[in-house]
Amino acid sequence: MSIDARLAELGITLPQAAAPVAAYVSSVEANGLLHISGQISLAPDGLMTGRLGEDRELDYGVAAARICGLNLIAQMKAALGSLDRVERVVKLGAFIASAPSFTDQPKVANGASELMVEVFGEAGKHTRSAVGVPVLPLGAVVEIDAVVLVRAAD
Repeated sequence: MSIDARLAELGITLPQAAAPVAAYVSSVEANGLLHISGQISLAPDGLMTGRLGEDRELDYGVAAARICGLNLIAQMKAALGSLDRVERVVKLGAFIASAPSFTDQPKVANGASELMVEVFGEAGKHTRSAVGVPVLPLGAVVEIDAVVLVRAAD
């Protein structure tokens, strides 16, 4: 089954891949790896903002991480042309805006990690870091970057 068919089966519609907001590019493909710049928690109805453990709860962060995951997949499609070129999600780096007392960053990052497995199956299983930070660009609550192993284009 193609990844596009899998997305349809799951009822997932990808957002438009976001353009960079500063002096960088969205992705770079080098030596069979696609490096994707951090994607913030930009949902269809606006940016998900705040700090977990301060003015936002765990469930909000998990939902924001899933949105970041959708944005990452949209960047994969924009860069590769076809999601069927994704051979393996290698690594996710999750940054979570959180209060010093908040320690559930791994649970938040699961919002994106579980999405990758949902969409790509075994190839979606990856290594990961989940780090708490005091603030993220534009006040986003979550930002996630990725490294993806890709198949050569036909």
